[in-house]
Amino acid sequence: MTKREKTMEEELNEDKLAEQEAMEAEAKAQEEAKKAKDNQKRWYIVQTYSGHENKVKVNLEKRIEYMNMGEKIFRVEVPQKTVTQIKGNKKQEREEKIFPGYVFVEMIMDEDSWYVVRHTAGVTKFTGSAKRPIPAKESEIKKIIHRSTSQTQKVELDVKPGDKVRIISGPFSDFIADIIEVYPDKAKIRANVSIFGRETPVELEYSKISKI
Repeated sequence: MTKREKTMEEELNEDKLAEQEAMEAEAKAQEEAKKAKDNQKRWYIVQTYSGHENKVKVNLEKRIEYMNMGEKIFRVEVPQKTVTQIKGNKKQEREEKIFPGYVFVEMIMDEDSWYVVRHTAGVTKFTGSAKRPIPAKESEIKKIIHRSTSQTQKVELDVKPGDKVRIISGPFSDFIADIIEVYPDKAKIRANVSIFGRETPVELEYSKISKI
């Protein structure tokens, strides 16, 4: 190998090394920029006109896209849960707002992002003072989002004390029960079941009974 060939090879290696270092530096810079952005991300809660929560979500998402604010406004959530309502032994499912009148927005708060959210149709204000919106606690938001996405359902049943129901599952399946108390928050009832001629109180979930 001549001296000139050796020099060219060294230059080529140096160029490759410089290119690799530049790529590594760029990747590091991007990672640091992402970390800095993540550190600025906060969840904010905005109030809306009652019944307009989903409209606000749609309107805001359109404004984010139209105004190129995807780098500052990341997620818009309306926490909901599924409610199963049983009337006349027929099941009907509907979505119920966990926090009626509120929409949750993950964003980097500055003058521009504030303007986009605040002036979305249906938004009345941020929680906090007019000049200084207060971010929600991350731990609280995680609980709310998890509650919204969980598979548990709230069941509503049109029953009252004195009604008779048929037990459709469990050890007392096919027995008739007389309702003593109703616990709507727990989706349960307390009822008397006649076993060997003796009234026995039992607690039953809505999902295990059928109104007669």
